[in-house]
Amino acid sequence: MSPRADELTARGPRLTLRYPHAEDAPRLFELASNAEVTQYFSWGPYRKQLEAAEWIASLPGHRAEGSALEFAITDAEDEPIGVIAILEVSRRDRRCVIGIWLGRPFWGSGAGDESEALLARIAFGPLRMERLGAWVDVNNARSQHAFERLGFVNEGVLRAFQRHGDERRDLVAYSILREEWEHSAMARVEAEIAGEPPPAFVCAPR
Repeated sequence: MSPRADELTARGPRLTLRYPHAEDAPRLFELASNAEVTQYFSWGPYRKQLEAAEWIASLPGHRAEGSALEFAITDAEDEPIGVIAILEVSRRDRRCVIGIWLGRPFWGSGAGDESEALLARIAFGPLRMERLGAWVDVNNARSQHAFERLGFVNEGVLRAFQRHGDERRDLVAYSILREEWEHSAMARVEAEIAGEPPPAFVCAPR
């Protein structure tokens, strides 16, 4: 399913970010039913395809209320390979947080770097953000290295910041500011932004 005319999208050299559609549920279920993919998250792995379908059905509400702006990461055939999102938005402070997961076959493929560069272009472009943050489990060395490679700054450990069931998890806080992004490798990734962003995510003009 190709992006629809009114959707906010970002197209890069190999990948596209678009809103997830109902037709994506089987593929997203397949990818997120792998426990290795979701081991550092507070959700998952998926046990039933209905979980993916219900999540997709909830997305228009998330976009309308400004709680989450979620995209499917799709390949050249428009097949989802993961999900990336803008979360924890503060329009007053012009900041948000990135969340991402990729299907296990796509780890180490460069898909993470490109999709994060596309999301940063949305955040610092039409959304007019000034800070993009990320929370990473202290045990997730692979993701920590990925954010550092992209130019994110390690700001230290947030103790007992997230709950996974009955377990408290420590997270490493990362961020990149607009002026840092402008001089980073992410800003040099070719990106074509189309469509209008949901108003609830757009900061006021400077």
